[in-house]
Amino acid sequence: MIVADRKPLGDLLAMLEGTEKVLIAGCGTCVTVCLAGGEKEVALMGSALRMARKSEGNEIITVETMIERQCEWEFIDEVRDLAQDCDAVLSLACGAGVQAMATRLETVPVFPALDTQFIGIVEQQGVWTEQCKACGSCKLDRTGGICPVVRCAKSIMNGPCGGSQDGKCEIDQATDCAWHLIYDRLKVLGRLAMLEELEPPKDWSTSSHGGPRTVRREDMIL
Repeated sequence: MIVADRKPLGDLLAMLEGTEKVLIAGCGTCVTVCLAGGEKEVALMGSALRMARKSEGNEIITVETMIERQCEWEFIDEVRDLAQDCDAVLSLACGAGVQAMATRLETVPVFPALDTQFIGIVEQQGVWTEQCKACGSCKLDRTGGICPVVRCAKSIMNGPCGGSQDGKCEIDQATDCAWHLIYDRLKVLGRLAMLEELEPPKDWSTSSHGGPRTVRREDMIL
């Protein structure tokens, strides 16, 4: 899932300077799961903004809503009337959701309430770790389902490097060496022979180096 974290309150107040009525819009997917943009977080943000403005001797009206997915037009359209009645929208969504809202709500400023961090998993309660860089050329079939692009500090495709010691990364001793994990996993699977095949240099052209990427499913296009 996409993992995000809330921006500092001071940054939000600066964005909203001069506004009197703001729509605070949460998103019901990834940011709800990572406790950054769900219904509870929307309510808490509205309360924090009102208290902060009041302490400055000003007032702000907050309208709070949840959108099932902020990255899809049909769900954004459901709050169009609410948004157009406000001075601005504060989006508790990932960067894609913020941009979709801004595209769809042409006459209303849309501001990001969150910092999008990475694609990750729940490591434990309240802890999320990055697992995927969305590089567009997945090699997990060759590495036992463990991504060296993200989980190796150097993104080495044929590892490990010479600095790892006792299964730990030389960059951070608290971090497991990705290639040590890959070796152990392939050994369990009986696929260590995979490591004898050298992987060519990473083709970064499938990543974000050529501008925004698009996926087209011709069988789904109407």
